[in-house]
Amino acid sequence: MHSALLEQLTPSQRIAVSHHEGPLLVLAGPGSGKTRVITYRIAALIEAGVRPYNICAITFTNKAAEEMRQRAATLGASGGAHISTFHSLCVRILRRYAAAADIHPSFSIYDTSDQNRCIKRAVKDCHLDGTNFPPARMLNAISTLKNKLIDAEAFQGRAEDFFSRTLSQVYTRYQQILAERNALDFDDLLMKTALLVENDADVGRELSDRFKFLLIDEYQDTNHAQYRLAKALALPHGNICATGDPDQSIYRWRGADIRNIMAFEKDWPEAVVVKLEENFRSTDAILKAADTLIAKNQNRKQKRLVATRTDEGKVVVESHEGEVEEADAVARQVEALLDQKVRPGQIAVFYRVNAMSRALEEAFVRHKVPYQIVRGIEFYNRKEIRDLLAYLKVMANPADEVALVRIINTPARGIGKVTVERAQGFATQHGISLSQALTRADEIATLGKAAQLKLKAFAHMMDRFRSQMEGKVAPLAEKVFTESGLEKSFQGTGQEGQDALENISELINAAAVYDQNAEEPSLIDYLQQISLFSDADAYDASSERVALMTLHAAKGLEFEHVFIIGLEDGLLPHERGSEDDDELEEERRLFFVGVTRAKTNLYLSYAWYRTVRGQFLRTVASPFLFELGPGFMADETEPEDEQDAFGGFGRSQRSTAAPAVPVSAAREPEFAPGQMVRHKTFGVGRVTKYADMGANSVVTVRFNSGQTKSLLLQYAHLSAL
Repeated sequence: MHSALLEQLTPSQRIAVSHHEGPLLVLAGPGSGKTRVITYRIAALIEAGVRPYNICAITFTNKAAEEMRQRAATLGASGGAHISTFHSLCVRILRRYAAAADIHPSFSIYDTSDQNRCIKRAVKDCHLDGTNFPPARMLNAISTLKNKLIDAEAFQGRAEDFFSRTLSQVYTRYQQILAERNALDFDDLLMKTALLVENDADVGRELSDRFKFLLIDEYQDTNHAQYRLAKALALPHGNICATGDPDQSIYRWRGADIRNIMAFEKDWPEAVVVKLEENFRSTDAILKAADTLIAKNQNRKQKRLVATRTDEGKVVVESHEGEVEEADAVARQVEALLDQKVRPGQIAVFYRVNAMSRALEEAFVRHKVPYQIVRGIEFYNRKEIRDLLAYLKVMANPADEVALVRIINTPARGIGKVTVERAQGFATQHGISLSQALTRADEIATLGKAAQLKLKAFAHMMDRFRSQMEGKVAPLAEKVFTESGLEKSFQGTGQEGQDALENISELINAAAVYDQNAEEPSLIDYLQQISLFSDADAYDASSERVALMTLHAAKGLEFEHVFIIGLEDGLLPHERGSEDDDELEEERRLFFVGVTRAKTNLYLSYAWYRTVRGQFLRTVASPFLFELGPGFMADETEPEDEQDAFGGFGRSQRSTAAPAVPVSAAREPEFAPGQMVRHKTFGVGRVTKYADMGANSVVTVRFNSGQTKSLLLQYAHLSAL
């Protein structure tokens, strides 16, 4: 690579970029220039004589893939290299090798809503009670099996107990329903591709020859199916570069397996390991807190975070009476930043669960602070959007019965539920799709002449739309919106109708942007992009509004000023982490990710009381606050006499990491796991964990009420039983 480009890299970045053949593991801490390393490495490989056609770079969000493509383009290294998400790569492979995968290339990709309809149908078809076998539970179990690359047929052979045998029936029927509708769910995309590459020698060899250099970003977030696919692609040549950070593995709940990155050197014994420890994002105060926090985790690879910024920043901890006061304090602090000429787009507020945004929104509205909720999938879940997209889906895939049933009488055209059910019965009887049955509506003897004519008219309209589906998507979407009657149905219906029209306009504008950027616009490709859209892709950095989002959605982003609210035991860490060390470590990693999004200032807060399921309940400050290092939680008196748990830190106590005043309290007795104790508020319980941290020692107790609490020992006043 040109020396001028190499001079822009740190010594460790230079080693990673210059590595040519063989396995490479890049342990990249937050803000360490990971994307730069990947794009420069693509450029270096091309300069060394590797054809762009033979390079495949995979990341986890469309936004990250687009940023990678743009950065590679500035280095003259983008043309021909495949840069995409895992799911996009799988869609491309499955459409190319559809026959080998035993699917039709025009398959639909079913989202969560579509999957729910199919699983409910599967449970019903298996004559099961949805109360005893909740569809959501069955779907989650099927997803877990697919992530492990266990298909319905394989699972049938190993189902031994009653639940497994029942699940096997539902799994088999669910897959049949998807096949009838020429559809795949998100897990199918990964499972079918991985099994295809592993089991079909010709396909595996062809793809391995095509992708001779595999670069995988965010390797810590891969699940078992993605791990197996990557390994199968790279095994023949060994040119796999995995970039990631075990300390930022936060997707265990959706199948991500931290063991994949932890075992990389075992899988690839000849791997070169490079650590990127210099942080170009955050101030020293933030990095010291983050380093101290994450060091409490056991399941990690040791590295440091070294600040390159010399300017000062601060870490502030603040407590409040309740969530309303907390939200109001955040809004006032944001106002103060805006008065200091900070741009709204440089500020973000993170929280553990989406429900926590309500109080923030109300406070921001009161204070007239511009904000955006980063929850982009919700746009595509709006009824009018789903309706128009359903028309487009049926055009691309006539077998998509979920979409077809949605639009057959939307807007109302006199085709009732009974008519649709009789058409479905005719389709089942003749072994054809519902779409095919509509074209033969005059043969459905159970329908009257008027109903037959309405079905035929609808089928004719869809055929006419389908004949015009080649080329750009935006004009096609606009035509369908107008000629289907959808547009007219919203007119004259007040503000609700006006909002729907504006949302459709936004969708068509987005389609126009797609048309402009795509090399060869196609309806199938456009629908595929929407299907793979995620919350992270929804963040609009150009909007100049304060971003409100979950900690999970914040991954990969950065802001000058970050607020993290709700630092309370049961929220962060989430209650499910109280009795599972792996879950607790993941919660700590999630907090670590949030902390390291901040560039200059970090504001942390918790409330003494929070409304939970309609009840105003006493809370306990998060134990993570004590793990940031000395000085973050000073010893102050909290209101009233409730010093039984974390929380005695003052009504609006702030800390900027100054040393704490030593607590001159009598030495508290240590408690051992298994010991029975009594607490004046929570009652009798059993100790599950004791963390000896001197004055800040923490005891975790499972109370007979079912609650598990982490208590600061010096304030807990526990009595042994």
